[in-house]
Amino acid sequence: MLGLGSLIFSLPHFSSGKYHYGAKLEDTCQIPGTSSTNFTCSASTKSSLPNYLYVFILGQLLLGVGGTPLYTLGTAFIDDSVPKHKSSLYIGIGYAMSLLGPAIGYVLGGQLLNVYIDIQIPESMKIDQDDPRWLGAWWIAFLACFFAIWLLIIPFTCFPKQLPGTAKIQAEKISETHNDGSEVLVETKNIGKSFKDFPVALLILLKNPVLMSLIIASSSEALVATGFATFLPKFIENQFGKTSSFSATLGGLVLIPAAALGQIISGILVSKCRMDCKSIIKFMIGTCSVALILNTVFLFAKCGNEPFAGVSETYNGTGTLYNLTAPCNANCRCLRSIYYPVCGRDEVQYFSPCFAGCSSHLFNNMKKTYHNCSCIGKPERENGSEDFLYEAVPGKCPTQCKFLPLFLTFFFFAVVFTFMAVTPTTVAILRCVPDKQRSFALGVQSVFLRLLGTIPGPILFGVAIDNSCTLWDINECKTKGACWVYDNERMAYLLMGISAACKIITIIFVVIAVWLYKPPPASAALSQKDLETVSAIHT
Repeated sequence: MLGLGSLIFSLPHFSSGKYHYGAKLEDTCQIPGTSSTNFTCSASTKSSLPNYLYVFILGQLLLGVGGTPLYTLGTAFIDDSVPKHKSSLYIGIGYAMSLLGPAIGYVLGGQLLNVYIDIQIPESMKIDQDDPRWLGAWWIAFLACFFAIWLLIIPFTCFPKQLPGTAKIQAEKISETHNDGSEVLVETKNIGKSFKDFPVALLILLKNPVLMSLIIASSSEALVATGFATFLPKFIENQFGKTSSFSATLGGLVLIPAAALGQIISGILVSKCRMDCKSIIKFMIGTCSVALILNTVFLFAKCGNEPFAGVSETYNGTGTLYNLTAPCNANCRCLRSIYYPVCGRDEVQYFSPCFAGCSSHLFNNMKKTYHNCSCIGKPERENGSEDFLYEAVPGKCPTQCKFLPLFLTFFFFAVVFTFMAVTPTTVAILRCVPDKQRSFALGVQSVFLRLLGTIPGPILFGVAIDNSCTLWDINECKTKGACWVYDNERMAYLLMGISAACKIITIIFVVIAVWLYKPPPASAALSQKDLETVSAIHT
């Protein structure tokens, strides 16, 4: 199912034909009377490309169906096969390895965006990554995953139902199920043998207050984790003025190692300290509290916006705020649908060379520069020469903000402590429910995790980021598109607010879980002689 989902994700590239990059863009100021590409509203021309959204949804659905059992049946299989005090270590390693894929995905995905979508750039076209028509080869990774995942079918079919020694390990385990009578009910009525037991088995889990508190806490953490996994590159790109490719790579290099490290460290600590269920939940309170404190990095490592003509700067006082048109470019026939930022020598960013009033461009050592820009203020003369006084270069202006290393350092440790709660949460869930319901409990957690965490997380973060937009793309048909410019401080405060609120919810429900948890009576623990007898019977 995972392989099929990946294959379906890549299919739109092959069925939609070659990429049409459109006509040559006249990005400079076009004086009336000169020939230029005529852009008019063509709302009547309908494209079939939006229908591919449903293909992507189908691919995502199959990826979810195929991936979920690895975290439910797979985790329970690990827990069954190793001694109790080592379970957290193995689960931590397993979860850390599940982050290796996203790490490679972030890095390779960022690099693949530097490859042209059809691999070979047509000879008749001069286009580079700075061109607004550029599209990267997004589909290659999905095709590679399809082949790689299907190769894994061979080793997976070789796994036995039980690994050697599992029976002895199971006999030596002492139950830590929350003492609400559920374990006795499951054992006496043999619940779980038939599919007809599904409603009763589900009700038993839903009535377990410790389990439900841990599930809500983990869902709240998942909301933040998926939100940042989706939008951290966008945050870095806008706050610190980096390219989308570099931001995606940098985001992956911070998020993935930190998350893997957090899960492995917590697995080792729980294993070495031989923590019982209550101690594990208390450990989670500590890690979540530290993560909450570290999340305040958004308050002091944020950046203001660089000067942007028509947004935060008024074309040297000749224009007005939130209006890209000024007297210096009024006759240039500039298009708002073509966002091609340039940085002027006055260190002000402009929406495009056209809006900067640039009427010509030159190539110098393959580097494009714009000249005769009527909107760009005069810099100081160099050696009495007036050459290149009105000059601009493609791309955003370099940010003066130097907080990126500080932000990445604090955010790295915030992610470490956030993910230090993931492995203990899974182990605590496995411990607080009857042994026969462990896989089912992880399945229930997975459902809540999607409904309350991983689905609303990116949506909530996306709404927050859109809410900080100061300049939207509006085409000739007056249709609203993507956001071009964001209010950096507002974005930082909104993400900080969502993150902090979710962390507080997590801590509250973990505290509730440790308060409500009742360990089984001491008489339930087997003596060493009983263990040896049971072990001998199983052997």
